[in-house]
Amino acid sequence: MTATEVFLDQLREAPGDVINLSSVAGRTARAGNGVYAATKWGLNGWSESLRQELLPNVRVTLIEPGVVDTELPSHITHDATREAVLKGYSAATVKPEEIAAVIGFVLAQPRHLAINEILLRPADQP
Repeated sequence: MTATEVFLDQLREAPGDVINLSSVAGRTARAGNGVYAATKWGLNGWSESLRQELLPNVRVTLIEPGVVDTELPSHITHDATREAVLKGYSAATVKPEEIAAVIGFVLAQPRHLAINEILLRPADQP
């Protein structure tokens, strides 16, 4: 959000794109996941507001992936939370490169087409 705000004047002057990465957690909540879910819900709302504010020159896209095979669990310091997250990550099949390919697809669309939101998950994620 801060990086986008730094470049808002430049974005308003020329056509461009803003890609925000949220999470499925921006649409759901679980016990013990409140702060993470709140940050993602906030990013989702901010993205929609920004989209409307920057029309028509800037396309704003929100990408909401489910579990992705990343290093996230290694950054969790609370033991019980880390263990719970690791259970879900043990079967993570979506790779960061696949999310990057989705972003590439969004950016490759003609300027008159805005893809505002993409929700994606591993096929076996409930």
